[in-house]
Amino acid sequence: MKLISSNIVAVLWAYIFGEIIGYIGSALEVRTWEPSQIGIAAAITAFIAVNGIYVISKDSTTSSKSND
Repeated sequence: MKLISSNIVAVLWAYIFGEIIGYIGSALEVRTWEPSQIGIAAAITAFIAVNGIYVISKDSTTSSKSND
């Protein structure tokens, strides 16, 4: 359940911050603002990052049994 909630929170915040940063960036570059594309790209990036960090840290915290 913790993994699901961390994914949902990360995707929601990434969407919000992606929209804000995309709006500011488009204003500075004098380009058209594409709200749905920017938000979805930020959400996908956050989803990959959260799950990647989870996979990497999961392997380091599990204890391996050795026959020493």
